Parts: sequence; C-alpha cells; structure tokens
Amino acid sequence: MMKKLPIALFLLSLFLVSCKQKTTKGDATPKASKTEVKTEYPKVLEFPSLDSLTITAHLYQIDETSPFILLCHQARFNKFEYSGIAEKLNEMGFNCMAIDQRSGGPIGKTQNETYLRAVKKELAIDYLDAEPDIRAAIQYIAKNYSEKIILWGSSYSSTLALYLGVEMNEISAVISFSPGNYLADKKGSLIDKLEGFNKPMFLTSSKSEAKYVKALLEKHKMIKAQVHFIPEGSGHHGSRALWINQQGGEEYWTAIGKFLSSIKN
Repeated sequence: MMKKLPIALFLLSLFLVSCKQKTTKGDATPKASKTEVKTEYPKVLEFPSLDSLTITAHLYQIDETSPFILLCHQARFNKFEYSGIAEKLNEMGFNCMAIDQRSGGPIGKTQNETYLRAVKKELAIDYLDAEPDIRAAIQYIAKNYSEKIILWGSSYSSTLALYLGVEMNEISAVISFSPGNYLADKKGSLIDKLEGFNKPMFLTSSKSEAKYVKALLEKHKMIKAQVHFIPEGSGHHGSRALWINQQGGEEYWTAIGKFLSSIKN
C-alpha cells in the first residue's frame, strides 16, 4: 500500500496541474498581466489651431504606414459623428483622426470641446471660422503621421474640404458628404474652383440634394478616381448616412469602400 503524500507535497502537485491546465486550455495566447497598460483607443489628442485655440481630436491609428483620413463633422455636431465610422475605416485599412471644430456642438451627451473653448473665449463660431481648425489639423497630421491626407467633410465641412483640396498640397483626395456653394461670396464659387480639379474625389449627398452637388460640377469633367454617388434610396444629409444601422447606409458603404480601394495604393 502506497504511503500517503505529505499534505504540502499534495497541495503543490494540485497547484502545478492547475497551472498547466490554465496555460493549455482553449486559446494558448498569453493573457495580459494586471500591470500591462492598454493603449487608449481612440486616443485623445490636443493641438493648437492657427489662432492657438486648442483643438480636441480622436486618433484612430492602426499602424504607421496606412493611408490617413482626417474626418470633419457637420454643423452642431462634433468628433463623435464618426464613432463607428472610424472603426470601420480602420478595418478597411485606414488610419483616421476625427476633430472637434469650433463651429459645432453636442451630440446627445457628447461635447464639442473646441466649440466650448471658442465660446468661452468669445471667438466667432460660424462655418468659415472653422477653416483654421481644419487647416491646423492637416498640418498636424502632415508633421506627425503622414504627408498625404485624405480630407473627409460632412455638410459645411465638406464644402470647406473641397476648397482646401484645391488649395493644399498635403491633401491627396477629398471625400465630401453634402457640399454646397453657400460660401461663394466669401471664398469664390466652387463651380469655378472645381473646374479642372484632378485629385481623387468622392461626392455624395441625400438623393434630394444630388442636384445641388451636380451643379457644383457644371464646369468640371469627371476623370478617373472621381465619383459622384447618388443613392438609390432617399439617403441622408452628411456623414451620418454611414452611421451603424442607419437605414439605407449600406449602399453608401459599398460606394465609399469601392472608392477607397481604388485610391489606397
């Protein structure tokens, strides 16, 4: 008859078996230790606008080499317009940064921090006043992440995106959701600005707005990697057309995915 194991030795054997089971059962990938610090996602950034007003942004970075998209929101909105959208763009192979522009506001309980600072400083917060914020964000990305930037705008910021796409060499392509020609008296007509525009460009809107987008292209002949997408359904104004579970959003995603694939390399 075997002698009984000393209690200490018996407990030690149970401990060793337990450790072995935990490291071999299921996923063999080592788990993060309690002291490991996870990378913040999205990462919150702050940097100065051209007039030194602090801009708050969300950085959705997957690596150091993928193409970079700057995401700009519509009126009365903020960087959270792109929650869900930016993550999907990451899955498609694009780094993103979504900014708070001073012309904006809250979405539900989420705040536009750049707007709040501008109001506190009694700065102007009209559409055109946000242009220095977008320019500063382009310069910040060009300095720290990528020299070529895909500029993505929604409503008023999509109009500014087209002007800046014409003017700035750092911008390699423009994505414009629901642009209009309502800044013509201050910045010149987009109809004239877009004549001969030769960078990749994706224009879209709701179906009812399509005629206004088409009017912007009155003097322009579309070339390769330039798209005017008109939805089959009624669609939506601005980038919220792509919100997760948005009715009719899938056709926008199919179109934008095709466009981004064409300019990725």
